[in-house]
Amino acid sequence: MDLSGIAGLIIVIVFAGLMVFFVVWNRRFPPRGMRPIQAIHRLRRAIGLAVEDGSRLHISLGSASLNTYQSASALLGLSVLGRIAEASSISDRPPVATSGDGALAVLSQDTLRSAYDKVNALDLYDPTRGRVTGLTPFSYVAGALPVFSDEQISANALVGNFGPELALLLDTADKAGAFTLAASDSLTAQGILFAAAEEPLIGEELFAISAYLGAGAFHTASLRVQDYARWALIAGLVLGSILKLVGVL
Repeated sequence: MDLSGIAGLIIVIVFAGLMVFFVVWNRRFPPRGMRPIQAIHRLRRAIGLAVEDGSRLHISLGSASLNTYQSASALLGLSVLGRIAEASSISDRPPVATSGDGALAVLSQDTLRSAYDKVNALDLYDPTRGRVTGLTPFSYVAGALPVFSDEQISANALVGNFGPELALLLDTADKAGAFTLAASDSLTAQGILFAAAEEPLIGEELFAISAYLGAGAFHTASLRVQDYARWALIAGLVLGSILKLVGVL
């Protein structure tokens, strides 16, 4: 293993240790609260409205392959899918998840099954609610577009890795009058959703969605680790600048 690989492994171990520490810490000293994110607040409201009016929620997981670094956003999307499935378990129309990768679709089906099993509503599980709509970015979007008209979609959560094709999904959702929360790890997609999405999440807000939806203690702890890592990075940059100015570096 080269030096960069060793450094990466150390960072992963440190972050994992900090997450375990904060899980224990938060149990003894519960955090006072998290800063409000209006987009997530509106998503929670949209879930409740969908349950009330008998419409359906659509979760788009993107088309990233699970054996690439881009899968992180898709895995977060699966967590969001699980929380939405649990929250809407009393609805007549369970949520539908679309993706552009076969393995991701299988995981979405398993996530739905686990969510319904958790709330003792396994009879709601339907494997066809976790779908592959295309195996390339644009074929995935082309296959997902009919979902808006055929499934009575009232709200969308687009959480995953997307490219320019995201604009087609956002445009269709807007024409359908459906609420849309969108988040992606792709800079191209972030530029598009900032301009076109009703409720965009930019940057690290992507990694906060699960915690804000109450996915579990580790998700909440990860936010605190991100905050401390951010301050440590800022401190390192400032210290490096000072050392450069005084001639040490």
